[in-house]
Amino acid sequence: MGHTVNSIVVNAPYENVFDTSNNIERWTELFGDEYVKAEVLSREGNRIEFRLTNNEGQSWTSFRLLYKEHKFAYAQKNEPTFPFKYMKIVWLYTEVEDGILMTWIQDFEVDPKAKFTDVQVVDGVNEHSQHNLKIFKEVIEKEASN
Repeated sequence: MGHTVNSIVVNAPYENVFDTSNNIERWTELFGDEYVKAEVLSREGNRIEFRLTNNEGQSWTSFRLLYKEHKFAYAQKNEPTFPFKYMKIVWLYTEVEDGILMTWIQDFEVDPKAKFTDVQVVDGVNEHSQHNLKIFKEVIEKEASN
């Protein structure tokens, strides 16, 4: 099983950090060049169903549950899950002295038919998460200062 934890402090009010980071339609901007398309399929209560398409043309659906009042969001990759058996993600938002500590926790298991191992994917996820968290920080802080 793969497990990653990556964090960054965003110097902005909680409302800005939570709302912007969970705005699926902006993920093409917030995740750099990782996604070329991010489309919301449905919204019902705190649940968002969406489809992401990466820069290699691969698409998949996921759902996200927003718990703004409890300062976290939960997401899970739906179909197709490959190259994973499963992928579960929790985003935590913790108030700290310098702003909001945004933490991404990912638990997954790579499908045995995939060409990568859990350990190899952990390294890639950590690298991408650190890069993407910096983009989130830059965008959110810039908008909050205006």
